[in-house]
Parts: sequence; structure tokens; C-alpha cells
Amino acid sequence: MLIRLAALGALGVAGFRYFKTRKTGQNEAFAEGEAGGSNFSQVRNAGPKAMKDPPKDTWDSIDEESDESFPASDPPGNY
Repeated sequence: MLIRLAALGALGVAGFRYFKTRKTGQNEAFAEGEAGGSNFSQVRNAGPKAMKDPPKDTWDSIDEESDESFPASDPPGNY
């Protein structure tokens, strides 16, 4: 029992070290060439071209204004 627990712990440590070294500088939410690296407050540019995955629906002016307002606390002024 103790040997199995030690083996499982060693496997966990090895897996953690492996995945820690595989980290990339690219954030999952950003398109290629957008923000990345060690910046702690990464903010994506507005618009569908800055997204890694394209939107499923058509992108209209309301979507654009909503995307441009985030993460600011003030919404667009044309409601």
C-alpha cells in the first residue's frame, strides 16, 4: 500500500514537472500575435479578429460595441 502511494506521488510530481515545462507564451483566448507572455493583466484587443476562435454567429455593431466596452465599467453610450 505504501509503495503504491509513493509510486503514485512520484508519478504526480513527474507529470506536474512535465506540464509545467510545456507552458507556452500564448494565451488560449487570444488570436495568434495578440497578447501573451508573462503580463499578469492580459487584455485582448476588441473585435472578432483578436479572438482565437471565430464567433459562431454573425458579428454585428452591438457585438462590437459590447466587446469594445469590456473590461471597462462604462457601457457604450448609445443605448
